Amino acid sequence: MTAPSTFGLSTQARNLHWLLSNLVEEVPGVHSVTVVSSDGLMLLSSDPGHHRAKAAGPPDGPKGSSADLATIVSGIGSLTVGAAKLMDGGGVKQTMVAMDEGSVFVMSISDGSLLGVHATPDCDMSVVAYHMALFVGRAGHVLTPELRSELRTSMESAL
Repeated sequence: MTAPSTFGLSTQARNLHWLLSNLVEEVPGVHSVTVVSSDGLMLLSSDPGHHRAKAAGPPDGPKGSSADLATIVSGIGSLTVGAAKLMDGGGVKQTMVAMDEGSVFVMSISDGSLLGVHATPDCDMSVVAYHMALFVGRAGHVLTPELRSELRTSMESAL
């Protein structure tokens, strides 16, 4: 994983980057993590140096691109919110997709943003969900419009 450049970012933005990096480094089986805003824009990524799919070599995540994971997370989030509305199910808290070769977890953050995790198929789902809930609990109250704008700007400059 490439460490994000946090030079010039606010303390809150640096703390979110640290929390995200910690999630990937501390939780066994986690490949990559992203935070997506309610309008589908990537705010944070565990691999900010890989926003575009690699031309050669094996992929590190979904097609090797954190932007692809962000797109998947945004789509899953939108689909499940629509399904919950149709079924009068209330708010969506978490979604998990188990596949033969991996898992994708999506968890809502208080401001409508989403936390997405791509993990190995043999990961301990309860451990991943627990650490995601910790991240959401710590990050949810600081994702103000100003911080989301700062994070978007930092992601765009990393491209």
